[in-house]
Amino acid sequence: MSHRHNPKFLPCIPRGHGRSRTRGSRRWLMAWAIVWAVIAVPCPRAQTSRPTDYDVKAVYLYNFGRFVEWPSHLTATKTEPFTICVLGQDPFGSALDATLAGETIAGKSVTTKRISIPQKSDDCQILFVSSAEEPRLVKIMETLDKEAILTVSDMPEFSQRGGMIQFEREGKKVRFEVNLVAVQRAGLALSSELLKVATTVRRNP
Repeated sequence: MSHRHNPKFLPCIPRGHGRSRTRGSRRWLMAWAIVWAVIAVPCPRAQTSRPTDYDVKAVYLYNFGRFVEWPSHLTATKTEPFTICVLGQDPFGSALDATLAGETIAGKSVTTKRISIPQKSDDCQILFVSSAEEPRLVKIMETLDKEAILTVSDMPEFSQRGGMIQFEREGKKVRFEVNLVAVQRAGLALSSELLKVATTVRRNP
């Protein structure tokens, strides 16, 4: 069973290019995503240009880290970085690195890591699972079972198959749905503000 949300306003973000985005424009891009995620305000009508899907998804990954509570023993050490990982074929190109460069989450510097197998995800806080990994998804979910890692993907039915957050298209916009059962099973907690703007929150197996 799922609970459907229908927020009136969706994010409107100016066009950015991962390979040449300046730090100022990157922060402006993040600011729009943060504001929308928290209070769902409308965007100016004049903002008609849009970034690529993976520019937007990279910003979402950063913001997910800000709205998730990890077990205290994982956040106690400030010297270790906050790591956002990509499992399998990387669809972001340079967009993810450009978005996260110089940023912090919970006082930790944010870094990126590409891995080929889920067994290498021990130091990952967020794991984006490439859609190319769909044939191996059952094995991946078994490996990550109960690990305190936020799993995210844009493959079809990811949240129905044990993933925590699934990107989806709603018209021309990138949205997301949440499998709250999987999140809680891993010992994580999502901000209520994040849940408010999810298109779907799956609360029962």
